[in-house]
Amino acid sequence: MRGGRHVAAVTDATFDLAAGECLALVGESGCGKSVLASALLGLLPANAETSGAALLDGGPDLLTAGERTLARTVRGRRIGLVPQSPAAHLTPVRTVRAQVEETLRELTGVRGPAVRPAVQAAAGRAAFPDDHLDRYPHELSGGLAQRAATALALIGDAPLLLADEPTTGLDRELVERTVDELRRHTDGGRALLIITHDLAAAERIADRVAVMYAGRIVELTGADRFFGRPGPRHPYARGLLEALPEREFAPIPGMPPELGDLPQGCAFAARCPRADAQCGLQPPFERGVACHHASSDDIRRAEEHADA
Repeated sequence: MRGGRHVAAVTDATFDLAAGECLALVGESGCGKSVLASALLGLLPANAETSGAALLDGGPDLLTAGERTLARTVRGRRIGLVPQSPAAHLTPVRTVRAQVEETLRELTGVRGPAVRPAVQAAAGRAAFPDDHLDRYPHELSGGLAQRAATALALIGDAPLLLADEPTTGLDRELVERTVDELRRHTDGGRALLIITHDLAAAERIADRVAVMYAGRIVELTGADRFFGRPGPRHPYARGLLEALPEREFAPIPGMPPELGDLPQGCAFAARCPRADAQCGLQPPFERGVACHHASSDDIRRAEEHADA
């Protein structure tokens, strides 16, 4: 609720994520991606309401589990989090080294003489420099804070890692190094959900791509199809790719609707060149796409054109 108004931040989001798989969740700012991740960890505001179920390898329903269960058995141990705003998640009165040491003790049991090399190894996974370990969060740049948060998230080698915009503030070389390390997290049968605006990063490591628009997943498909041929089937997903500088560099016209004022039908209709009267109804999510015209001749021709 916001100002007495109901805000449907995420609606009917259904997906699975297999062990050893990376799923990239992409979409414009404000579409609900980070809200979805927060819901899985019980980090939503107190006035938020959730329904449905979120199950992790036979464990408790994450959406109904109490704070005690989430804090003791889920966060860090079964689900790791690279937060979107790392500076806000780091403890301001403790050095990075102290926070890494504490996390190592809690999640791996490392103590004594083994702590120092373990801290350096944990920092190295996220390319965090040793000579900054004794600094406090306020002494770090945005990129260094991001790397510190990534190092902390990787320590437990949790079965599921949620990485929310993990490349913010990093140059391209560090982006590639970071996402490659996140991809290595899936080695040994662990899963990764990466939430990102960086489609190049998603293309580098994702097995599948989920596209979110106005609180709904509108397409879920393999990364090879999404970034290659025949390309996305949903007009919004296709527009995201066409907006890239290395492609057509053509931005999607218009602005996404506010989540508190969504239309009855397809939320993308006002921006879609293919919209017609049928789009006044909410499209069902069928065969991995939520579009009334996903199987129509015009979409088929568009895909054939992309193949040419």
